[in-house]
Amino acid sequence: MSEPEVISIRDVSKKYVVKDEVLPVLDGLNLTIEPGEFVSIVGTSGCGKSTLLKLVIGLDDDYQGEILVGGSRVRGTSLDRGIVFQEHRLFPWLTIEQNVALGLENSTLSSDEKARAVKEHIALVGLSGFERAYPHQLSGGMAQRAAIARGLVNRPSILLLDEPFGALDALTRTKLQQELQRIWQQEGITMVLVTHDVEEAVFLGDRVVVLQPRPGRIKRVVPVGVPHPRDRTDHALKTLADEVRSYILETPRGS
Repeated sequence: MSEPEVISIRDVSKKYVVKDEVLPVLDGLNLTIEPGEFVSIVGTSGCGKSTLLKLVIGLDDDYQGEILVGGSRVRGTSLDRGIVFQEHRLFPWLTIEQNVALGLENSTLSSDEKARAVKEHIALVGLSGFERAYPHQLSGGMAQRAAIARGLVNRPSILLLDEPFGALDALTRTKLQQELQRIWQQEGITMVLVTHDVEEAVFLGDRVVVLQPRPGRIKRVVPVGVPHPRDRTDHALKTLADEVRSYILETPRGS
């Protein structure tokens, strides 16, 4: 893994054209994410959270402004930037071991090194013993663990997470939040999480970025000054979650 580098989002704006009508999605975003930082992004539906992740990962370069990683403009996808989606997107005809190995498809590692990396990351997410299982044989939470392993297996310096636990039940979600906190501390990489869950954003993030909707602009950046590992019953976290929620629910000026 290369050392994590600064992510610089500079005056980024994005528009879509829908039925000949221009739809602004992001407007003038400026954000710096430090190496090894965990940043959570929240806001109402349609505020451009997932669009921003798509730009940072390099899936879309049709925007105004600049997104830099380590001082270089993002141009296309890179092995150094991994992503995990809300749906696990595992191939049903492949075993967990084979699905995770797909994250190394373009890697220059030898066959032995790839096999070792797959084994280590399956263990990292607590799935040792399920290497030969197929996705339909796993629970939703286990499948999402496998997706996280696939996102981490090539040891990216940045992992982007787009509502990774949104489809899970509350108990499984809580367990995986704790696992993600542990993995982030252990791996020391930069993580950027998009979520609708304010408690999740505060529990995991060093900072919580609140976007206002249509077009998405940064409304507030809330530091979470609670040391890791965290206890979700901590009163300070509840107070911060209430603060973040108040910014999201606030009626925009002029509306």
